Amino acid sequence: MDPMKGFAVQTPYYLIDKSNLLTNLEKIAHLRVASGAKCLLALKCFATWSVFDFMSEYMDGSTSSSLYEVRLGREKFPGETHAYSVAYADHEIDQVLAHSDKVIFNSIGQLSKFDSVSQGHVRGLRVNPGVSTSEFDLADPARPFSRLGEHDPAEIAKVSDKISGLMFHNNCENDSFERFDEMLTLIEDRFGALIHDMDWISLGGGVHFTGEGYPLDQLAARLKAFAETYGVQVYLEPGEAAITGAATLEVTVLDTMHNGKNLAIVDSSIEAHMLDLLIYREPAKVTPNVGDHQWMICGKSCLAGDIFGEFRFDAPLKAGDRISFQDAAGYTMVKKNWFNGVKMPSIAIRELDGTTRMVRDFDYDDFAAALS
Repeated sequence: MDPMKGFAVQTPYYLIDKSNLLTNLEKIAHLRVASGAKCLLALKCFATWSVFDFMSEYMDGSTSSSLYEVRLGREKFPGETHAYSVAYADHEIDQVLAHSDKVIFNSIGQLSKFDSVSQGHVRGLRVNPGVSTSEFDLADPARPFSRLGEHDPAEIAKVSDKISGLMFHNNCENDSFERFDEMLTLIEDRFGALIHDMDWISLGGGVHFTGEGYPLDQLAARLKAFAETYGVQVYLEPGEAAITGAATLEVTVLDTMHNGKNLAIVDSSIEAHMLDLLIYREPAKVTPNVGDHQWMICGKSCLAGDIFGEFRFDAPLKAGDRISFQDAAGYTMVKKNWFNGVKMPSIAIRELDGTTRMVRDFDYDDFAAALS
């Protein structure tokens, strides 16, 4: 059966496949049971709330990076709602507290500033352990002069009576259990005395434990032992781990050219629709990416470097051909923009029974409303 039969929608659009999403969610559910850890969806990576009810069956809630994400989590994702931000403004804090179960402050300064107004709320503090797995300086929370969290155990100890939890976020696309274990040991060595005084610890996101071949039971045993040693509830904040491979970006070839290479221009834009890849200078993914014909796939914006990458096909591309960019869930829909007025991709969902439905379309009115 053709899963797209009867589904006619104009490209570009993101297609979320619940069956692929379920593969990740079942691993998350297994980890929760085996380790006792709770898992919160990191909305900074994926915030398409049309699948939140489905995801909440396998996760414990959501965590945020801003007031608006806190509100979205509270309103759309059943379960716990954790609030974090690098800095809260005075006019935001009341709403942040009203929409969250736990609030995590980035600095001792923010904790002190909002000490009075947050009395009675479950509070935590972000800690920067000084080590990370990021291969990109841009995304490294432990980079020199980092503003992301407090780093001095002695200073944190002075305010430990004001908080009940700590948040460490220093993993980034880390698919190595050995590296995770090594960094957690470093955290224990430096901050163990503080952890003993806490009720809960968040180890953040960036642990790619839903990846093929990841030793999930070893991770579960390590988390369980950590929780028992310190008497804490452990939280993880999966983003990519929850949605890797769960969506595609569907596009259509509009034109072809040749200028030393075969060029195909599609009705989408990497800058507007897969911005994270452009920022980190990584190509999109096309499968199977085999064949005798190599083509550079180009976006339709006027940015010269609006290039999805070079891929191989079994026949020359032509106007009207369809292309699916793989792994298009994380940091795409949350970063999409209206650069050049290029039509924003619609959002569609393929249900577990194979049927597909449109959940959101964007038009000129949305473009105009985003401006003034």
